[in-house]
Order: sequence, then structure tokens, then C-alpha cells
Amino acid sequence: DPAADRHLGRALVVGVPAALMSVPLAALVVAWWWLTPLAARRRATRQVDAALLAELPEVVDLFVLAVGSGLTVALAVPAVARHHRGLLGEALTEAARQARLGRRLGDALADLPTTLGERVRPLATVLVSSERYGVALLPALERLAAETRLERRRAAEATARRVPVKLLFPLVLCTLPAFALLTVVPLLAGSLRSLRL
Repeated sequence: DPAADRHLGRALVVGVPAALMSVPLAALVVAWWWLTPLAARRRATRQVDAALLAELPEVVDLFVLAVGSGLTVALAVPAVARHHRGLLGEALTEAARQARLGRRLGDALADLPTTLGERVRPLATVLVSSERYGVALLPALERLAAETRLERRRAAEATARRVPVKLLFPLVLCTLPAFALLTVVPLLAGSLRSLRL
């Protein structure tokens, strides 16, 4: 039947490219489905790390003040937690709560890098060493305070160096074309008009 053959030919002409296009589309959907949670986790990890980098010098300075005024680690942890709101403050509040419930404070503080990340390991190490072994706390905290301030400053300088690169895209796509439209195009139009006269 010629009508059936034409119908089959049209179905093949439309169906084969659609089937071929569905394979890359399906691959894109699967890649998006797999990569989106991974990218979200990485973004969340970077945000937590940046927040900790910003908070850490203040928390270490609060510990320096608390220990310098005569508090032990067991008393300094809840005092610092009361005066600092943020990720570290919440983690220190939880460590103090666990210590009140009977867990050793050193064990609760040793878990800080597990919950917050490697950024807090130096602080946790200093506090745990003092709490468990009686290591002198104030000199270690002062050294750590200087290091964390320097690290935060380096991170801020690195962020400032990335700003021109981030501004390049809007500059090239928005500002330069607008400048050309407002200045160069009227000059060219006026020149062309004067040449025709």
C-alpha cells in the first residue's frame, strides 16, 4: 500500500533523528542528576570552610582572653561558646553540653574536626592537649591566634586578587558594548552622513 509506505517513511524520517537525539539528552539528564548533589555538597563545604576561616581568629582571641583571666579549658569552652555565635560557637556549646552529660571534654573537643572540618583541627589539638596532658595553653593559643589572623588575611588577599577576573565577564559583555553604542556608533553615523552630503 503506497499510503502505508509513505506513512512509514515519514515515521522513520521523524523517529530516527528523535531517537538519536534522545541518547545525548538522556546522558545529559543522567550527568545533571549525578553532578548536581555533588556540586551542592562542594559548595556547602566551601561555605562552611569560609565561615570557619572568618570566625576562627575571634574564637581563638576569646580563648586567649578566657585563659589569660585564669579559666581552665573546662571553664573557657562554655564561656567562649556563650560569647560567640556561629558555627564554632554552636560546636563548642555542644561540646560543653556533652561534658555536662558525663563525656570527657577532651573527647568532645577532639570530635570538632570531624563535625566542622580540618580548619578547626589546630584549635582542637591545642585545647585537647591542655585538657588531657596539662600542656601550657596560653602560649599555644597566642601563637595560634597570630597564625589564624595571618591565614584569614591571606585568604582575603586571594579573594581580592580574583575580583578583576570576575569583573571581566560583565565588563566585556555589558560595559564595552554599551560604550561602543553610545560613543562610537553616533560618531560613525555622523561621519557617514557627512560623506553622503
